[in-house]
Amino acid sequence: MKRVVKWIGIVLGVLIGLILLLVLGMYTKARLEFSRKYDVQVEPVNIPTDAASLARGQHLATTLCMECHQQDLGGKQDWFDGGPLGGANTPNLTTGKGGLGSQLTDADLIGILRNGVKPDGTSVFIMPSQDFYHMSDEDLGALIAYIRSVPPVDREASKPQLHFTFMGNVIYGTGAFGNLLRAGEINQANRSSAPQPGVTAEYGQYLVNINGCHDCHGPQLAGGKPGDPNSPLAPNLTPGGELTAWSESDFIKALRTGVTPSGTNLPDEFMPWKAKGQMTDDELEAIWAYLQSLPKLPTSTAPAEQ
Repeated sequence: MKRVVKWIGIVLGVLIGLILLLVLGMYTKARLEFSRKYDVQVEPVNIPTDAASLARGQHLATTLCMECHQQDLGGKQDWFDGGPLGGANTPNLTTGKGGLGSQLTDADLIGILRNGVKPDGTSVFIMPSQDFYHMSDEDLGALIAYIRSVPPVDREASKPQLHFTFMGNVIYGTGAFGNLLRAGEINQANRSSAPQPGVTAEYGQYLVNINGCHDCHGPQLAGGKPGDPNSPLAPNLTPGGELTAWSESDFIKALRTGVTPSGTNLPDEFMPWKAKGQMTDDELEAIWAYLQSLPKLPTSTAPAEQ
């Protein structure tokens, strides 16, 4: 009997040791990923000063940035709140107290927005640089010009931008959150020229790309499971999905009001219709034209980010 107890103790000790090694391995993996440096050549972009460009930049900030960085671009503490796992802030982009506006050069902002790389060479976290990578030089310059023009906001965070706990790092190391370090997702040699603005399928594709529709609706826009485990399945946006029964006006109304033709409320915590509905009629019509040009595909339930 003593021998049996002894062996049980040995087996349990080995199992506990293996679990501890696994936990430490996942923690180390996460820390290595967060500290990885990316060597990216940042291409310069002209930063305009004219009123039309600033207006365009404000429009882009409204549809792309303010959802996370707030209306005043002053950022938000614990925008990503993982409870006991920790969380992340969205930075204050202004020149006020706690802001990055006076610290970042234009090249720094280009590297962050287009390449997903911070001035220290590490990757941004969560911010969709993989989508902004496709932004035209004109739009990127206008967006940076507007960010530079906003009034300073005094908003200092009491926690570091990324503040994962030990267990949060372990869970991230397992891959449970997916890849939220965006620099590693960007094919730095795969950016094509942006089309001229207009109510065309080509321009609609450009808008779909920079607005990150693929991140939830999948690489073919046929639907998918977003990375957030609480998120419902994202619908199929091709003619093979629910939109086949919609009209262009139905599509625009849904993004303006958050209510589909069937009366379903779009969940704004997962589908940012309040921001995307700020696009102009021409922009939404271009997106509709692009979606209608897609092949009819069966609805997918696969992970959206593949």
